[in-house]
Amino acid sequence: MMNTSSSNLETRPSLLQELRSFEKGGFFDFGHPLLNRIAESFLKAAGIGAIQAVSRETYFTATEGLDSRGGGIPPEISGNKKHRFPDLRGENNTKSLEAMVKHTGKESLQWGLAAGVYSGLTYGLTEARGAHDWKNSAVAGAITGVALALTSEGSSHEQIVQGAITGAAISTAANLLSGIF
Repeated sequence: MMNTSSSNLETRPSLLQELRSFEKGGFFDFGHPLLNRIAESFLKAAGIGAIQAVSRETYFTATEGLDSRGGGIPPEISGNKKHRFPDLRGENNTKSLEAMVKHTGKESLQWGLAAGVYSGLTYGLTEARGAHDWKNSAVAGAITGVALALTSEGSSHEQIVQGAITGAAISTAANLLSGIF
């Protein structure tokens, strides 16, 4: 009699095949391309924001350690830079870890918000106007800049205006330069 147990096994895709499938279909399927695009942009940017926040704090901790030993980075290069996470120096490692997780989560949320707002606005404006051009990018960038300015601590009128101008300028430049490179 033949061994049929091996023929009954399902063939499962490898991890590499699973990851490649994300390029085609994405992480989510909420039934509408706008929702899918916002969710995917949010998730990707939030991950990048978390990595950036942790790596920045690691850098500041390492340079502070070098400065306290009297060697390392010259003061004209390091300057008097503040930690983005001022309460990271807790009474013990548990409090420091809690502060790191809290601030990393906040920064991830800000990056995800920016990406989700920008991606959703560019998609919506493209659908509404029937064209993807620098005007869509400028409006989406300005609104995203305002959203980011509003999420920062102690945002003032000047910071909100500066966020709108900076967001519009960067987004427009990226759109115009995308055809060149």
